Amino acid sequence: MDPDRLEYFRNLLQERLAEILGEADKTRSDMTGVIAPFPDPTDRATLETDRNFTLRIRDRERKLISKIREALDRIDAGTYGYCELCGGEITEKRLKARPVTTMCIACKSGQEALERSRGQ
Repeated sequence: MDPDRLEYFRNLLQERLAEILGEADKTRSDMTGVIAPFPDPTDRATLETDRNFTLRIRDRERKLISKIREALDRIDAGTYGYCELCGGEITEKRLKARPVTTMCIACKSGQEALERSRGQ
C-alpha cells in the first residue's frame, strides 16, 4: 500500500480512537455524578437499564480500542492491509468498511463458514 493510503488509514483509525476515548470520558463523568433519589421505582429501573446498556456499548468499544491500537501497530510495522492467513492484500474497499480487519474477504468468509458448520 502506498504511503498516502497508509496515512489516510492511520488518520481514520486515530480519529475513531479519539472519538471512542472521548465518549468513554463523557460516560465516566456522567456516571460518577450525583443522582437524585427517584420516588418512582420505575424511573429508577429505567435509569439502571439505560446505564447497563451504555456500559455494554463501552465494553464493546473497549475491545475495539485494542483492535485499533493493533491496526496502528501494523501500519508502523508495514503489515497493515495484508491478510494474516493467506498473506494476500486486503482490498481498500474492505479496509474502508472495517479498518481494523486482519483478513481478506475470502479468508474471513471461509472462517465464518467453518464456524457455522461447527455450530450445527
